[in-house]
Amino acid sequence: MADAKVIPLDEDRPRRRIPRRVRAVPAAEPVVEEPVAPEPTPAAAPGDSWDRRVAGGLAFLRRRVTGDYEVDDFGYDKELTDQVLMSLMRPLYDKYFRVEVKGIENIPAEGGALIVANHSGTLPLDGLMLQVAVHDHHPAERHLRLLAADLVFMLPVVNELARKAGHTLACAEDAQRLLEAGELVGVMPEGFKGIGKPFGDRYKLQRFGRGGFVSTALRAGTPIVPCSIVGAEEIYPMVGNAKTLARLLGVPYFPITPTFPWLGPLGAVPLPTKWTIQFGEPIPTDGYAAEAAEDPMLMFNLTDQVREQIQHTLYKLLVQRRSVFF
Repeated sequence: MADAKVIPLDEDRPRRRIPRRVRAVPAAEPVVEEPVAPEPTPAAAPGDSWDRRVAGGLAFLRRRVTGDYEVDDFGYDKELTDQVLMSLMRPLYDKYFRVEVKGIENIPAEGGALIVANHSGTLPLDGLMLQVAVHDHHPAERHLRLLAADLVFMLPVVNELARKAGHTLACAEDAQRLLEAGELVGVMPEGFKGIGKPFGDRYKLQRFGRGGFVSTALRAGTPIVPCSIVGAEEIYPMVGNAKTLARLLGVPYFPITPTFPWLGPLGAVPLPTKWTIQFGEPIPTDGYAAEAAEDPMLMFNLTDQVREQIQHTLYKLLVQRRSVFF
């Protein structure tokens, strides 16, 4: 069949030329070709996009029910994060806090990197907004794997959601594994001291611990990207701390704000502040020797360098800010 020759049905018929009629045009009359209007492209039916969304949603549910989806060794579920968790956080990011992102080009397009940010806001919403900022603004749509405190993984529902969203325990071993695998890892070294500080100390960085994040980056040979977040400090102005109640509940602090606990559940609604997230120039670590991670003086100097860069950027952003809410 491959060598078959296609023979036209009218091959034996004599071909007859059909003369074309040519209209004589006077020399003084120029020939003007009328433009041919392109055929209109048929518009998509209004229900097409909804049909695709419904079909995609049903396919997603089918994979959930049948277990036909993947998670990594840390419990990270990329499909659930992209299609559900990010979609839930995005309205808060875009419409409520109206986050503005600067310096996204300082995050590498590929390979591991450690993003170090300030921590604030009474509740750790800044980590979630940072995750959306990296994914939605980076050209490669990279995912940020946040290192979280032990308390996060002790809470029943929060534990499962945090794992699914790619968060993992804030320990050097897990962080190094992720960095060596080429992942973006986010850490907020202030910890509970940062998010639980009183409103009067806003935008004043707390201690960065012993520099464990620097040691991890050195061992993995990945750059450190300082990150400064402005706007989160004012979402829950913490004017007091019920320490006795915090000890009874087993939490680091029990915040008292102008609205909580006085307004009950309504007091847990954050104020609609205007946020800015700026990523600074990366600090390379691949030029150090392997034993550099054991040098305490080097750890102190690099930790102080990262902290100073974040603090300086915070002050700069605060000077440029027109208003807390606009």
